[in-house]
Amino acid sequence: MDVVLERSTGGPTLDAAIAHALLLRAARGELPATLRLYRPAPTVAFGRLDALREGYVAAAQAARRHGFTPVLRGPGGHGAAYDERTLVFDLVTPAPSALVGLQELFRETSASLARELGALGVDARVGAVPGEYCRGDYSVGARGQVKLIGTAQRRIRGAALLGGFLTFGGAARLRAVLADVYAALELDWDPRSLGALEDELPGATIDDAERAVIAALAPADEAGAPALAGLDDTTRALAAELEPRHAVAPARRS
Repeated sequence: MDVVLERSTGGPTLDAAIAHALLLRAARGELPATLRLYRPAPTVAFGRLDALREGYVAAAQAARRHGFTPVLRGPGGHGAAYDERTLVFDLVTPAPSALVGLQELFRETSASLARELGALGVDARVGAVPGEYCRGDYSVGARGQVKLIGTAQRRIRGAALLGGFLTFGGAARLRAVLADVYAALELDWDPRSLGALEDELPGATIDDAERAVIAALAPADEAGAPALAGLDDTTRALAAELEPRHAVAPARRS
């Protein structure tokens, strides 16, 4: 497996497009299994079900008021907010079927993530947290009370994309933007369910969290640690072509 680490990126819409490009190229057999891990600019990533809701435009406007760029992501679920103190990951793997292995991938990756957070000292558990945003049966939370990691999938013939994020810090800022975004979408959630790793584990660093995610999703094997790779020019070019599909247009003034 290749591991791509990025400290700075080309912006929220390009980030979403890169995940899309990795998925397409893996499905064509052009790339091996790949884990991309990055620290994003302030982003609210909407799912496609959000785009069908009446309040979608207002929700995107709310994100912008808070200084977050709204994007339309490929994987499912509802809106999630993240910024520079969040670790976002895209795990692309070969998948012979769009359905076979769907739950297994959720179950195995969430269990691995919880195990690595547990090794750091977090009371990490897999399962939906009461009142959580972007609800998922395979969320990873702390103490059964706050969500730390969310994941969602997109599958096409030949490959699967597991997209997710780990909230390391800045929970108050993320709660504020999601409160307005979810109100516009008319979705219920409990802001107290949004947690951050630094609040659960004082003294931990975001680098500790990054190492934990890599250990969970790209563990070493008999051949050793996975290879560190850069994002190749072909993937970047395809992502640039795909970027408009992930942009959320500003509302028109009447």
